[in-house]
Amino acid sequence: MQIKKPKHLHALRELLAGTRYVLCVDLEATCDEYPAGLTDEQKSEHKLAVDRDQMETIEFGAVVLDRHRDYKIVSEFTSFVRPVLNPVLTDFCKRLTTIDQVDVDSADTYDEVRRRVDDYLAPFKDEGLMWCSWGDYDAKQLAMDAVRNRCEPMLAELSHTNAKKWHWKILACRAMALRPAVESWGLEWSGQYHRGIDDARNLGALVGEILRATPRA
Repeated sequence: MQIKKPKHLHALRELLAGTRYVLCVDLEATCDEYPAGLTDEQKSEHKLAVDRDQMETIEFGAVVLDRHRDYKIVSEFTSFVRPVLNPVLTDFCKRLTTIDQVDVDSADTYDEVRRRVDDYLAPFKDEGLMWCSWGDYDAKQLAMDAVRNRCEPMLAELSHTNAKKWHWKILACRAMALRPAVESWGLEWSGQYHRGIDDARNLGALVGEILRATPRA
């Protein structure tokens, strides 16, 4: 893949210069969809089982890239999360994510997962750690979950950057979803799309490729 804006790649590398590790995160959340064929007027009258502002994290997936090892993935973490507002998953959500009701029924709460994530990340924080996601949705969702669960947001102590934004700036291309971006780079998609840990692995692979890239003279 040709780096069309080397200055932006340099800026990203400068942003990460003080950190050894990059945490690539992807969330899955409760959701619903409108029945097929509804007009805009009909949609305004149709009540979704889960409104957009009621979405809750049900899976947290993350991989760690090591700058000292050429941005290779060196560790990963995954956990289901039990929702509180809408504990029963919609059929659409189950089809989209392949997450079953039993997965979230037996999962830890958001705050319990947050504490486990903190413990998991403790060894990486000592040498510098920043986290990224494909877009800003994940950071906003974690903040909303924290309000509902009356606790600190997950990853609150870490700086966040938007990998999707860096991708289109560096390549001077249109913004795109994660899977098309991965495949446009020439990488083969691995795992199930819209599963937190699989999306995080693919995000990690893409971010590593971008950071290892050598701009053409």
